[in-house]
Amino acid sequence: MPDDLISISEIARTHSRHRSVVHKIIKRLGLETLRLRTDEVRGQEALHVTRDDYNMLIAEFENQSDGESTDQETTDWRGFLYIIQLEPELDPGRFKIGFAGTVEERLRSHRTSAPFATLVRQWPCKLLWEKTAIESITRDCEKLHTEVFRTDAIQGVLERADRFFEIMPSLMD
Repeated sequence: MPDDLISISEIARTHSRHRSVVHKIIKRLGLETLRLRTDEVRGQEALHVTRDDYNMLIAEFENQSDGESTDQETTDWRGFLYIIQLEPELDPGRFKIGFAGTVEERLRSHRTSAPFATLVRQWPCKLLWEKTAIESITRDCEKLHTEVFRTDAIQGVLERADRFFEIMPSLMD
């Protein structure tokens, strides 16, 4: 890997920021990222920026009042947890569950690889709740891939999701 590149993960770790905060700042500053395979993430592709862009990020971190505010911004980020059936006619028990700020855009992006994908339901959700919600809702499902599961009864999955969000604080204010 060239010496003038640094991974987003390393930046987040070094500066005690969540990766999503680093990505958000990169986007706001209009910086370009490069996707490279590295040993840092066991040969997986990871996003990197140049050292010059890294210096711009550091300056942006210093401009923020404190690290807590960005962590709070990340954990309080609101969007929706969604369930999408990927092949509703051929395989109605296979679904994708995830978090998105805009579910319609996420559905559109999923349709590039699953053209018949259908939104089943969505719930207002904080990013902080996502992993717990997915673990709770999919506990009796077969995990096929990251956030892709199979069930014999999609209605049972929806009922668990409804129960999960019934006990969470309302986000409708």
